[in-house]
Amino acid sequence: MVIHVVRPGESAYSIALAYGIPMSQLVLDNGLESSGRLAVGQALVVQFPAQTHTVQAGETAASIAAAHGLSLRQLYRNNPILGGRPDIYPGETLVISYDQEPEGELTANGYAYPFIPSSLLSSVLPYLTYLTPFTYGFTPQGALVELDDGALLAAAAEAGTAPLMHLSTLTESGGFSNELAHLALTDQALQDTLIDNLEAMLLRKGYRGLDVDFEYLPPEDAGAYAAFLARLTERLAPLGLPVLAALAPKTSADQPGTLYEGHDYAAIGSAVSRVLLMTYEWGYIYGPPMAVAPLPNVRRVVEYALTEIPAEKLWLGVPLYGYDWPLPFVQGRTKAQSLSPREAVALAVRYGAEIQYDQQSQAPWFRYTDEYGGGHEVWFEDARSIQAKLALVPEYGLDGVGYWNLNRPFPQNWRVLNALYRIREPQI
Repeated sequence: MVIHVVRPGESAYSIALAYGIPMSQLVLDNGLESSGRLAVGQALVVQFPAQTHTVQAGETAASIAAAHGLSLRQLYRNNPILGGRPDIYPGETLVISYDQEPEGELTANGYAYPFIPSSLLSSVLPYLTYLTPFTYGFTPQGALVELDDGALLAAAAEAGTAPLMHLSTLTESGGFSNELAHLALTDQALQDTLIDNLEAMLLRKGYRGLDVDFEYLPPEDAGAYAAFLARLTERLAPLGLPVLAALAPKTSADQPGTLYEGHDYAAIGSAVSRVLLMTYEWGYIYGPPMAVAPLPNVRRVVEYALTEIPAEKLWLGVPLYGYDWPLPFVQGRTKAQSLSPREAVALAVRYGAEIQYDQQSQAPWFRYTDEYGGGHEVWFEDARSIQAKLALVPEYGLDGVGYWNLNRPFPQNWRVLNALYRIREPQI
């Protein structure tokens, strides 16, 4: 695999011809527009098949994978054209292997809302160890607010991806409720009921573990939160159901701020099986234009986390989105629009913008002027920024990554992930 940065005058056809690959492969691997139009500065993943197989009458995807010593999931990862489905046709050419050996292996988790398109979900599930539908809530009485997760669970089961249940204090208004969290952490009767209901739901729906995400906790609830997670582990671990927790991106134990003070890295790390470092949202909807996950910031969080939590428990948060900020930015007034990396590139193509790459933050960005004369600045992710983030996993000995979120299409991410790593099967 190489990452090619588009130069002036180049086209998808000329790039494919220069590398000796079909243009259809370049289009598929990068989610390009059907027109094939490119933006100057756009990053493209170029892959080189080492071994292929021409489908014969009577063969199935499973039989072809077995004949070549592959898992069916790996066959899907090598052939995004299948979309994670077993439909193949005589005469079709499938990739058995590429010319690049993976550098290692990792665990990959992905979060998804129930309204994710089924075709998008099927296409990404082979790349995931775990799927985490977002999110279950609970009432002040400890009853669970159920999620319409049936389709996600069925798709995960078909794909061999293990589901993790997600519990949060997110309310219908879209914010995290400190009041609800405080009740769950301090009212023993409510907590007993909640834990009973969680166990019953995990077993009833076949979830393989519980991911807990209480955010913006006040500092006085930090100890109670870690104790709650420890109690969940005590109840669920004997059933083979690990407990995980999402952590705010801290860089020191005493970091001030409502996002950070309720998360005690050491205590939570001791209480659970895995933690997700939410290493994103430095660039956010109400903030000034900047990278969503600048690499130096991400590094500082990881390096602090390693002083409190073993590396083998850590998952690195990876964003699959970006933001488009109207200009000029005015604090308290400007509101950015979130978008997928594909949508970001489409904007650059539409308005003739040249994509830049910031070497310090390791992230792409560009500016454009819309048809009404308004200025915009866009920061997003591409193959280069994803490769830089994934490189932190072996560098620091982390267990894996957690993607937020799968509803944003980003084909390049999955090509880079598959080229660099083997995906672990569920282990926790």
